[in-house]
Amino acid sequence: MIATLAASLGLTPDDPSFWMPLVFMGMLFVLVVAGTVLDGFDLGVGILLQLAPAEERGRMLGLLSPWRDANEFWLLLGIGLFAAAFPFAWGTVLGQLYAPLTLMVLGVVLRSVSYEFRLRARTESKPRWVTAFWIGSLMTAFGQGMALGRIATGYQNTAGYHGFSLFVGLCAVAAYVLLGATWLTMRVDGDLQRRAVNWARHAIRWTAAGMVAIAVTLGLANAGIFYKWSNLAHLGLAVGVWVAMLLGFVGTEMVLTRLPRHAERFSWVPFVTCVGLFLLMLGGLAYSLFPFLILDDMTLWDGAASLGSMRLVLSGAIVAIPLILVFNILAYRSVFGKARRARN
Repeated sequence: MIATLAASLGLTPDDPSFWMPLVFMGMLFVLVVAGTVLDGFDLGVGILLQLAPAEERGRMLGLLSPWRDANEFWLLLGIGLFAAAFPFAWGTVLGQLYAPLTLMVLGVVLRSVSYEFRLRARTESKPRWVTAFWIGSLMTAFGQGMALGRIATGYQNTAGYHGFSLFVGLCAVAAYVLLGATWLTMRVDGDLQRRAVNWARHAIRWTAAGMVAIAVTLGLANAGIFYKWSNLAHLGLAVGVWVAMLLGFVGTEMVLTRLPRHAERFSWVPFVTCVGLFLLMLGGLAYSLFPFLILDDMTLWDGAASLGSMRLVLSGAIVAIPLILVFNILAYRSVFGKARRARN
């Protein structure tokens, strides 16, 4: 398959002009997965702040403290890598996703500023910064969903497709609420855990609706993607993905209905299953879009930088990635397990 793809481009598999864009796209996919999952529970907890009792909000923010610094760089690193490795696609993609990306960046900045200012604010001012953190979380999650909706519809600009992007934005908020609520279910106990279970059970239905909508729209909006998933050679893969998603949603719901009293030792299962569902969705999206950066218009190789530029960026990545991996292994090693009560 790789040899056939290379031959269709007039290249060979060992030609740097062929494999280097693939390496960068693989790195970009890893950053997207890391940002969606690792920053996802952070976003979810931020969105849930306004639903929690006032006395629990400081505790919820305190639970995020070990990962706040690590979570902040995923989006910026992904944008920087994309701009450096695929400059010819950058302008077009940025133009099509200007509104959702602007919303995301503003949300990230607001979240970071409000979190730090809350730590230094007087007691009477802390609720204002908690509210700002909540608004920033909503903006970031909704912007990501809108961007996903625009990508799934091939950046089409009719009113119906814009409405679909708004719907996916709402479903993205629900998906991050589900991830944040299941993480809280695993991390805390008592009344906050019971609330988290209830939040997760409400969010799971909208999350499922959003994932199904993305999958169906990808196929209906693009004949090539529909054929890729429906032809006999790949039909088994499509069936496997749908069955895995169904089992994931049903299994999560079943465990949640038994929490917190009857299945406490399995409180980690909903969070891990949700991570698996996110990975399935992102993997399916990558498979659907490959090898295009812009559907039916620009491939990885069309949008890639010059060979010299890619070598320079890759040299930096070879040095930086091991450091990033070590830092994040240390930062995220305590993401599981019950947490002690945090200071407000």
